[in-house]
Amino acid sequence: RRHTRLLTVTGVQTCALPIFTIMRALPAFLPTGVAVLFVMLVNLPVSVTGGLMPAPLLAFIPIYFWSLLRPDLMPPGVALCVGLLEDLLSGGPPGLWAAGFLAGYAFTDQQSDSLGGLSGIGAVLGFASAVFLSSFVAYFLAALVFWRFSPIAPLLLECAVTVVLYPIVAPILDRKSTRLNSSHSQQSRMPSSA
Repeated sequence: RRHTRLLTVTGVQTCALPIFTIMRALPAFLPTGVAVLFVMLVNLPVSVTGGLMPAPLLAFIPIYFWSLLRPDLMPPGVALCVGLLEDLLSGGPPGLWAAGFLAGYAFTDQQSDSLGGLSGIGAVLGFASAVFLSSFVAYFLAALVFWRFSPIAPLLLECAVTVVLYPIVAPILDRKSTRLNSSHSQQSRMPSSA
């Protein structure tokens, strides 16, 4: 027999397990939701800089951040899907940014011990190396698809803008991850009702 938590709603005792389970699993979708939100945000048909600078790769920031901090919440499949969404919304051939994000994810995963221990300018340089690798994979795949090399200056500027935004966005993600980790540790200490 399976025991569930019961909830009294307007005098009637009901099973609250589905709601409790959904509420408990909701924080696990935060990294994916932030990455998807950032993809949609940078692909809005509005430019803050008036078209002077390319849109940054904001979606790569949560991929990098959570693949270092909580890889269980940012698996490679999510990086692939976020990259595909970036491709679809930006109008590029499907697979360019998906492969780029996966390459950046793989680099971050392979170097997680080194990158995870960095702070200050070292952390920014670690992120810069991952975002440049990701961008160059997408660049060379685009060269294969279109049979020509595009000008590299816009890509370098896009990377630079993304790296400049990392120290601004990372502390916000860090605060969210602190809440996520504290709620995760509280839930793991809760006695099960089995």
